[in-house]
Amino acid sequence: MAMFEKILIANRGEIALRIIRAARDLGIKTVAVYSTADVHCLHVRFADEAVCIGPPAARDSYLNIPALLSAAEITGADAIHPGYGFLSENAEFAEVCRSCGITFIGPTPENIRQLGNKVSARRAMVAAGLPILPGTPEPLKDAADALRAADEIGFPIMLKSALGGGGRGMKVVRNRAELQRVFLTAVAEAQAAFGNGDIYLERYIEKPRHIEFQVVADTHGNMIHLGERECSVQRRHQKVIEEAPSPAFTLEKRMALGEKIVRALKGVGYQSVGTVELLMDQDGQTYFMEVNTRIQVEHPITEQVTGIDICALQIRLATGAQLQFTQDDIQWRGHAFEYRINAEDPFTFVSTPGVITGYHEPGGVGVRVDGMAYTDCKVLANYDSLIAKLVVFGRDRDQALRRSRRALAEYVVEGVKTTIPFHQLVAGHPEFIKGEYSTDLVERILAERASVDGSSD
Repeated sequence: MAMFEKILIANRGEIALRIIRAARDLGIKTVAVYSTADVHCLHVRFADEAVCIGPPAARDSYLNIPALLSAAEITGADAIHPGYGFLSENAEFAEVCRSCGITFIGPTPENIRQLGNKVSARRAMVAAGLPILPGTPEPLKDAADALRAADEIGFPIMLKSALGGGGRGMKVVRNRAELQRVFLTAVAEAQAAFGNGDIYLERYIEKPRHIEFQVVADTHGNMIHLGERECSVQRRHQKVIEEAPSPAFTLEKRMALGEKIVRALKGVGYQSVGTVELLMDQDGQTYFMEVNTRIQVEHPITEQVTGIDICALQIRLATGAQLQFTQDDIQWRGHAFEYRINAEDPFTFVSTPGVITGYHEPGGVGVRVDGMAYTDCKVLANYDSLIAKLVVFGRDRDQALRRSRRALAEYVVEGVKTTIPFHQLVAGHPEFIKGEYSTDLVERILAERASVDGSSD
C-alpha cells in the first residue's frame, strides 16, 4: 500500500516526539502543531514543519478541531495521528477527518463510538463471551436507580462515567448513605470532564491487579495480541509504573486470555492498535473493564519484550497494509518496566510546574527514555505533568529491577519536583520486588513512609 507523505501530529510533548521518530524511520514527513505556550517544545523543533494553532488553553488549541484541520490543509498533510489524550478517542474528530479525505491514524469512528462508551463496550464484550463484573447494563437514571442496582449487586460498588478514562470519573462507594451523597457529585464531575453525565456502576473488587492486553488489527480482518502489561501501581486510579509481562501471568494464561480478547474485538470489527483493560481478583479471575481505542502511554514496554515498533506499525496499518506476521510469530523475551516521570511532588502527587534548571537522563544497557524535557524548558500548568517515561529492559525481571534502581539513581531533574524519589521507593519495596502486589500498593507504601518518618503526606 502507498505510504503517507506527511503526517500531522495532533498532540504535544513526548508522544509527539515518539510519533515524529516513528514517521522518520518510515520516511514520512511530519507536521507539529503547538499552542503559543509550547513554541519552544522539542516536538516543534524536530518536526519538518510546525503550525501554531492557538493560545495555551487546550480547548483553544489541541482540542480545536477546525484549527487542526486547517493546519493539515495548509501543510498538505494526508494523515493525522492523535497520539493519546486530547482528541485520540474522539469519534467526531475521526469522522471529520474521514469526511475531509484525511486519514485518521487510529480505529474507525464507529469503533471509537461503540467501545469508547463503557456501557456499550460492556454489552459488546458480554456478547463475545468475555467475563465482566456485575453491573448496570445501561446508564443510571437517578440516585434511586443507583440504590436499587447497588442493593442487587452488593456493596462495595464503583460509580463510573460512561465516557471516562485515565482514572477520571471513578468513585468507590461502600454503603447506601454514601451512594446517595456521591451520585450527584459523580454525575456533575462526569458532565464537566466529558460533556456527558451518564454514570453506571459495577461491583468493586478489593485489592485487584490491573492487567491490560495490547492488540493490533489491520483493515483486512487480521488481528493478533502482543501480550499483557501489569498496571497495578496506581495513584488515584492513574498508572505510575507498568511492567511487561505481568508477574501474575504464565504463558498459558496469556495465550488463553489473549485468544478470547482477539475473538471479542474481531466480533466488533476493530481496526488499528488498541488495549483491552481488565481487573484480576485475588483468585486469579479476570474481568473486562474497558477498551482504550488509541496507543497507550505504556506501549514502549511491549515494544521492548516483543521487538515490535507499535507506533510505526500503527502508521503502516492506517495505510491499509496487512499484518505481516501471525500470532504464532510473536515471542516474548525478557522483562521491561516503565516509570512515568511526572513533574509532581513525589509523595503528594501535586503537580509542580516551573523551569527545569538542570537535566540529565540515565543511560547504559537496557535503558530508554521517551521524554520532552531539557535544561531550561518550562513545565506548564496548562497540560499533563508527564515529562518523560523511563523504560528499562532486562533478560529477566530481577535484572530489569536492578537496572531500574541504577537508572533512577542516575536521573537528575532540577528546578521542579518529580516522582523519581517515589519510584525509587517502590522499586526497592519487598512486595514490588516479589511481584506480589495489587492496586493498593501505593496507598500502603505512603502509609508506611508516613508512620516511619512522621510525614503527614
